[in-house]
Amino acid sequence: MSSEVIAREVKRRRTFAIISHPDAGKSTMTEALALHARMISEAGAVHGKGGRRSTVSDWMEMEKARGISVSSTALQFSYSPGDADAADAPNVINLVDTPGHSDFSEDTYRVLTAVDAAVMLIDAAKGLEPQTLKLFQVCRHRGIPVITVVNKWDRPGRTPLELIDEISERIGLIPTPLYVPVGIAGDYRGLLDRRTGDYIHFERTAGGAKIAPEELLTADQAAEREGDAWVAAREESELLAELGQDHDQEMFLAGQTSPMIFTSAMLNFGVRQLLDALVEFAPPPRGRESIDGVERAVTDPFSAVVFKVQAGMDTSHRDRLAYMRIVSGEFERGMVVTHAQTGKPFATKYAQAVFGRDRSTVDTAFPGDVVGLVNAMALAPGDTLYIDPRIQYPPIPSFAPEHFSSLRVTTADKYKQFRKAVDQMDAEGVVQVLRNDVRGDASPVLAAVGPMQFEVVTARMKAEFNVDTIIEPLGYSLARRTDEQSAPELNRQRGVEVFTRSDGAILALFSDKWRLQYIEKEHPDLLLEPLVAAAD
Repeated sequence: MSSEVIAREVKRRRTFAIISHPDAGKSTMTEALALHARMISEAGAVHGKGGRRSTVSDWMEMEKARGISVSSTALQFSYSPGDADAADAPNVINLVDTPGHSDFSEDTYRVLTAVDAAVMLIDAAKGLEPQTLKLFQVCRHRGIPVITVVNKWDRPGRTPLELIDEISERIGLIPTPLYVPVGIAGDYRGLLDRRTGDYIHFERTAGGAKIAPEELLTADQAAEREGDAWVAAREESELLAELGQDHDQEMFLAGQTSPMIFTSAMLNFGVRQLLDALVEFAPPPRGRESIDGVERAVTDPFSAVVFKVQAGMDTSHRDRLAYMRIVSGEFERGMVVTHAQTGKPFATKYAQAVFGRDRSTVDTAFPGDVVGLVNAMALAPGDTLYIDPRIQYPPIPSFAPEHFSSLRVTTADKYKQFRKAVDQMDAEGVVQVLRNDVRGDASPVLAAVGPMQFEVVTARMKAEFNVDTIIEPLGYSLARRTDEQSAPELNRQRGVEVFTRSDGAILALFSDKWRLQYIEKEHPDLLLEPLVAAAD
């Protein structure tokens, strides 16, 4: 396909992720976006219909039971803003859904290597929360522009100016509201469009299950209908203008400012405005530098980065699916590409778009798109696929683990399945698997960012391999990279144990930071390197 056609397809695309603290409404917002894109006809799953708590993007039984997301999925849909020219092709939106729980922040970090923009979702009452702050720092580190969405405006919360000030003061990002809410938090009536001065009035639907009808009114009509609420919104807008907090595209792309929107994902208020902002302001896909510092332009031959590997998504098939973000060129199903890490060919016969457990075949895709490759046993997060000329993109750094547990099977006759399951979880990056001669293969040690990752392992062991396991926390809290020369002395130290990770790295686990500091002081000749963390 010609570079002109690829460039045109790239221009249409927007690829983003939603970052948030747990319970900020990320899964609800994902479903609201799917509703506005006509991907689903009713947003009942998150609104208590039939007693269900999970959304269309949650597929793991653990996710459904707890009402949280612990894995990532990708949703692609077409969307045209209300003022788009009918002759224009619709925009293609790629939403890569992420876990919200802090125990799965490493999975979220991998997703952030695959997107061009992020939506920072914050609770109207709680404001900035720890997990949101951590993920924002990752966005800043990677140069990802951020759109801020204040969610749950239908519930009591803080004032717009309080939230704006908090964001400015705590993270140095200057919010530039595109709209000002009419009605205080808990009395959400509509939005004042700061660029036109018009009023967008929302009407509730039963249970928030349908797209909220909108009524566009002039400023005079709004003043007559809403009275003091409109006056307050107009005064806030004027104050923001005096402070210079109007949208500036260059400052946004530079990570200095953030367009801001007030929403209620539960009621589907402000969701269309978010989609319009993504189309208008979020950047299209860009080229990427290789490990050698050579940039691959989006119109160059095909290349892609694997950012996630997931198994167990289809209970009827023991398949393994690798998500790849296309970086350059056109992807065609069935094409044979090269796996940069091994130099071996890889056939792409089974290529799918995946959202939750729903799948559809992908025949063609372009930069910015996310494609799932089925039965991708050789692929791991961070791997590169390409068509000549050769390229390899930088690997995805791992978080430093903070929790460690031993794992063993309950019955010896399931040992073979146990080994297979452990290897699969390791390859997916769910946990890091550590072994040494003392513990042996029968009792590997799992290392993770958060303890809930261990629950995922044991739950999936049972559900996918019919293997019952026992997991026992270990008294270690941090790890350092070491070498073969240092290992014997470290193994002699109290509160230290040395392991080999599946990728060959030798890690020393320490009971606490004081034990580490003591050994560093007493044995300065030993190699003890910090592991790479996401926000480094």
